Amino acid sequence: MEIKNINMYQRLRDFKVPAIVLDEIFANKKDLETLEKSWQDLINDGLKNDEVAELIAKVMLEELGEEFI
Repeated sequence: MEIKNINMYQRLRDFKVPAIVLDEIFANKKDLETLEKSWQDLINDGLKNDEVAELIAKVMLEELGEEFI
């Protein structure tokens, strides 16, 4: 796994995204490309990595719902 992907993975874990969810995303090329593009777009908008991770984690957790978590 590339360093940038490890960074994203670890930061999302810091914001409580379950490893099983991240493993599925990082194993799927299309999902990973979507995550990388979203991450980079937010960085380009001036957010820091932790802010990006917090926003993306929030969306992921909302999409999963409380039943999953």
